[in-house]
Amino acid sequence: MATILEMRGITKEFPGVKALDTVNLSVEEGEIHALVGENGAGKSTLMKVLSGVYPHGSYSGDIVYDGEVQAFRNIADSERQGIIIIHQELALVPLLSIAENIFLGNERAERGIIDWRETNRRATELLARVGLAERPETRVDDIGLGKQQLVEIAKALSKNVRLLILDEPTSSLNETDSEKLLELLMEFRRKGITSILISHKLNEISKVADTITVLRDGSAVSRLDCSSGISEGDIIRDMVGRSLEDRYPPRAPEIGGVILEVRDWTVHHPIHADRKVVDGVSFNVRRGEVLGFAGLMGAGRTELAMSLFGRSWGRDISGQALIDGAPADLSTVRRAVNAGLAYATEDRKTYGLVLDDTIRRNVPLANLEAIADTMVVDRHKEAEVAERYRKRLAIKCSSIEQETVNLSGGNQQKVVLAKWLFADPDILILDEPTRGIDVGAKFEIYTVIRDLAMAGKAIIVISSEMPELLGITDRICVMNEGRLVGEMATAEASQERIMSTIIRSTGDRR
Repeated sequence: MATILEMRGITKEFPGVKALDTVNLSVEEGEIHALVGENGAGKSTLMKVLSGVYPHGSYSGDIVYDGEVQAFRNIADSERQGIIIIHQELALVPLLSIAENIFLGNERAERGIIDWRETNRRATELLARVGLAERPETRVDDIGLGKQQLVEIAKALSKNVRLLILDEPTSSLNETDSEKLLELLMEFRRKGITSILISHKLNEISKVADTITVLRDGSAVSRLDCSSGISEGDIIRDMVGRSLEDRYPPRAPEIGGVILEVRDWTVHHPIHADRKVVDGVSFNVRRGEVLGFAGLMGAGRTELAMSLFGRSWGRDISGQALIDGAPADLSTVRRAVNAGLAYATEDRKTYGLVLDDTIRRNVPLANLEAIADTMVVDRHKEAEVAERYRKRLAIKCSSIEQETVNLSGGNQQKVVLAKWLFADPDILILDEPTRGIDVGAKFEIYTVIRDLAMAGKAIIVISSEMPELLGITDRICVMNEGRLVGEMATAEASQERIMSTIIRSTGDRR
């Protein structure tokens, strides 16, 4: 195969941080090339250099594409060469149609007037190529995340893509949608389209990649040829610089009495009031217990969590929540926090952090009273708290004065977790706590969860990764279509049993 891309000696620096240090990357035409590494290793930064997000002149080194040295000034320059990047956070406009999103900025128009017939016809062709049967007029916010990811790929195809870069494309998808996406990438490979795949899901990497480049601390440390048989252990060793014998920390549970009991909890959609998103759910969690919630995308797990946490999602909410046997007032976020509840959101960028503020300012946000003197924040205490949690959670940053927007996804997640740990809750709800996080950082977060449970806290973990639930929980609740359809001790659970519970409940409902 011919080489389609070479990145030679790429170095990129931010104030106080060398994000990339003379990185070399070589990609063959028509292959799936995986880029792996811990959070903060430089994967996304390297791809932003390639795609023109960081323009020529803001880094040193050369990009050689199709045998020619390139000097991309912006994304439009790279897209004209057929290099398309799909970021981890999808760049779709929810209130526009699928067709409008596909051709946004690339409209099918003549003399300034959009040809809607041609737009919808071409969109239908592109949707068929990615396996979507949706009508092009469908609004994007009316389809699930898995389908939205495919719309992004259809958008890339509309620009005559030759090199497709996908940054954590399956981090928000369930296993079924992830499988469809990976099959699509393999179909693209058969048609000669080259893909660069950034992912922390090593099982997916092992399944589809032809070649793997491993980054560590801003440097390329190894290039692995998957045809020779590469194990996940080999990848992990190169990623973290050591072998990781166990994915989950050992734990001897000491489970106490029920601390939170939820009875017949029902939540309606905030816009479509006749639609029940959570339907009569009842469950409990005990002190020292890690309770998992499994389910497919749209099962209602996040909606359940957000509605419990101060009714921050939904309308016409009914049911009862008891803490230590007494009715709890969870009617607002402040009252929920005062009752001992905390919720670490799955959407850290929108709801979890003040992105343009520093680590120092973000960490104490949920418990400002603890660092305030007569309603005025003590800056010295604020810095002490932020520094303490920076060390405790091993947050990789230049200092606590670094803005959270400039942290990697995994380190942003650690800041969210630090914020709620400082609030010292009795019941901590973690919604997709390791989404988009590397295997080393996952272990660190699992260790925090274990330690909190051993300290008598009750932990609720919502996760789309079944191995994660099976590895860190004591008991698993299964949700489907807004209902609680199964409950099992983790020791008796398996991925097959969880999936069969979901499938059986779908059939029962029909």
